[in-house]
Amino acid sequence: MEHDALDAGEARYELVISVDARGSGQYSDAEKPLMRRQIYEVLETAFAQAGVGRNAVHLEDRGDGVLISVPGRIAVARLLGLWMTELHEKLRLDNRRERRPLGLRVAMHVGPVRHDSEGICGDAVNLACGLADSSVARHLLEREQADLVLAVSESLYREVVAPGGKFIDPDRFAPARITLKGGEVTAWFQLPGRPAPALGQPTAPSSSTTAASGSPAAEEDGYEDGERDGDGDGDAAYRAGRDMNVFRDTTFERSVHIGHNIGTDRRKD
Repeated sequence: MEHDALDAGEARYELVISVDARGSGQYSDAEKPLMRRQIYEVLETAFAQAGVGRNAVHLEDRGDGVLISVPGRIAVARLLGLWMTELHEKLRLDNRRERRPLGLRVAMHVGPVRHDSEGICGDAVNLACGLADSSVARHLLEREQADLVLAVSESLYREVVAPGGKFIDPDRFAPARITLKGGEVTAWFQLPGRPAPALGQPTAPSSSTTAASGSPAAEEDGYEDGERDGDGDGDAAYRAGRDMNVFRDTTFERSVHIGHNIGTDRRKD
């Protein structure tokens, strides 16, 4: 490996990859060595298939996972595309014969990384580890019973994923706001081999608009009471909120009052 302790004060922009195993606490002491062996086997097979030499990357053992940094001379798109594809395929095939299928949470971010004789550190490392350990990544892996979930930072999505490329399809990623130790960030999630995951985050209501009743006008679906959906033909359709009703193609035989009775004024036609 090209890094040494003399580089400790110098930050290099590298791809940081955090890999965590699902439910590692549920493995017995006798099972954990087998789990770790499988993690290393799928990672190293994927590196070989992607044409990335094992000695070309920095790898740290984390007990129930691995922390990796990849130098800038190796294209990030190769890791995001081919390497992730090979990792998923190897894991999927291995899990067919495992009594306890291995699930992995993988997160990636590019940023300044500092190396010393003990390993790597920096905000880029913290962010990658936080994404892999996030509740969204954990929930997706469990809910979908998937072999693998990938999380990437907003900057990595924008600069590498969004343009697309071989084995990289931006339409298969979905964004989510998550809270990490350093604050709230946006991350993009993918279940390799599947459509973009449904993360189900509601639209936040507007804090500046209130209904006549004094309650927030925006509902959880992001529409206000009586909000108009234009159809481009000059007509308008309305979405009803709270206690509103929608009537279409209806003829009323007498005057109809729409809204709340808020006074006692009785007008005659």
